[in-house]
Amino acid sequence: MNLFVETNYESLNKHNEELCGDKVEIIRNEDSVIVVLADGLGSGVKANILATLTSKIIGTMLLNGAIIEEAVETIASTLPECKERGIAYSTFSILQIFKSGEVYLVEFDNPSVFLLKKGHFTDLQKQERKIHGKLVKESRFIATPGDMFIMISDGVIHAGIGGTLNLGWQWENVKEYIQRVYKPDVTAKNMSKLLLAVCDNLYMQKPGDDTTVVTVKVKEPVPVNIMVGPPVDRQQDSYVVHKFISEQGKKIVCGGTTSQIISRELGREIVTNFNYFNPSIPPTAEIEGIDLTTEGVLTIGKTLDYLKKYCSSKSTIKDILKLNQRDGASQLAKILIEQATKINFFVGRAMNPAHQNPELPLDLSIKLKLVKEMAKCLENMGKEVRVEYF
Repeated sequence: MNLFVETNYESLNKHNEELCGDKVEIIRNEDSVIVVLADGLGSGVKANILATLTSKIIGTMLLNGAIIEEAVETIASTLPECKERGIAYSTFSILQIFKSGEVYLVEFDNPSVFLLKKGHFTDLQKQERKIHGKLVKESRFIATPGDMFIMISDGVIHAGIGGTLNLGWQWENVKEYIQRVYKPDVTAKNMSKLLLAVCDNLYMQKPGDDTTVVTVKVKEPVPVNIMVGPPVDRQQDSYVVHKFISEQGKKIVCGGTTSQIISRELGREIVTNFNYFNPSIPPTAEIEGIDLTTEGVLTIGKTLDYLKKYCSSKSTIKDILKLNQRDGASQLAKILIEQATKINFFVGRAMNPAHQNPELPLDLSIKLKLVKEMAKCLENMGKEVRVEYF
């Protein structure tokens, strides 16, 4: 088993604070993904520094092979207890998911992590033990595709205290809400945004505490292969097409000339759609065995816009819903965001004869720049990306 782990987190700063007192560290290596959520005591600069130190120290130590006892001991000696209140300067949750499916969860004074299996809450068996005077809860188990973990700071369960709700949004209420809005195809980002939007409303847009939601979704790997542009050497057309077709996973073709090469080499007809779902985006086409066939530069450019908006911390539920539109760019963005875990780009560097200008090969340079930006954006989303040029 070689699972893919999709991660996202969203935060609200305490009202009138520029810095968040919660800090999330996500570290990926060859074997696993480590997610650390630290909640610094208080709010503002001090809390931000405490949470940042905690998350960085734990994440880096675990990545370098340290055991949890060593990490907690380092935290305990680096960040002593607050003498006035007798409590830790920072609480934390650690989730490590190996590609094999093994999971290691550690919690210290943060609200319990939620685990949904097929949309239903699952209780985790936890062992309690003291490490350097701190009571830590540990769980070890096996994750399966579709499992969703939701980690929260206490700002979530404090939402609405003294305002819209007397006792805040209790842990049980959060659990019920998560189960209600869950859908099998919901992304980690969508779940984080939905949950945080409720907290923001309960706080009446004036959060009384730093509030963070981290969503982690375990998925089966889904490779997506995208062919963009014809090869420089026409003699390579057949080789590139058959290399592209032989790859596992979904097949997407971008560009009119590229579509014609695919059609010719595979002996399959191109059927053009004449429905303009968006006047600024050319219509798609259909080729047997190809999951999506689109126009080139305009569609890729608009797809990149959608990806950037989705990745932005300022993205809204409205931006996310745009992915459900039927134009080529929306369809391509939706596949890349919601389905793809590994993306292979097959990029041809031949000039487009329709746009050729011997002094300024603008179409080619724009295309290469768009692919490069798209690859970077997808990597920032935690996806594996490979770009081959022909």
